[in-house]
Amino acid sequence: MNEPTDTEPTHDEFTPDPGEVEYPSTLLITAKPFEAHKESALDRAERWERGEEVPHVVNFEDRSRFRTLLTDRRMELLEEVMEHPPESIRALAGHLGRDVHDVHDDLHLLADYDIVHFEEDGRAKKPYVPYDTVRIEVEFGLPRGNESESSASA
Repeated sequence: MNEPTDTEPTHDEFTPDPGEVEYPSTLLITAKPFEAHKESALDRAERWERGEEVPHVVNFEDRSRFRTLLTDRRMELLEEVMEHPPESIRALAGHLGRDVHDVHDDLHLLADYDIVHFEEDGRAKKPYVPYDTVRIEVEFGLPRGNESESSASA
């Protein structure tokens, strides 16, 4: 059975409160080919079984989808939510000087990939990121032989 990557997002309208679920401290967003992602997923599973903390990973096999999701504006929004958790989407939009509907759409898109979560607070939805760190990795290149071959041709 293949591990799903690059699938259409599955997002519930509201996710559990930050205190109800234990999230890893790091979210890793990657753009790796299927085989590389599969190998790293197996490695993370082994490390998790040994009791090590492993990051939550969102992988994109298609780099164009990766770039479409992680625009500069969405990364700015993500960073703002992490550094200054807002009381509402409207408050976040006001702080960023952006249209509330655009911020709403961006947040929900990020939530579809489990990057941003929401806490219900009366009529307001409070966006939050349950990770301390978000890392982004893009992998490309040709497979190489052992290092001595590649350094000999340099």
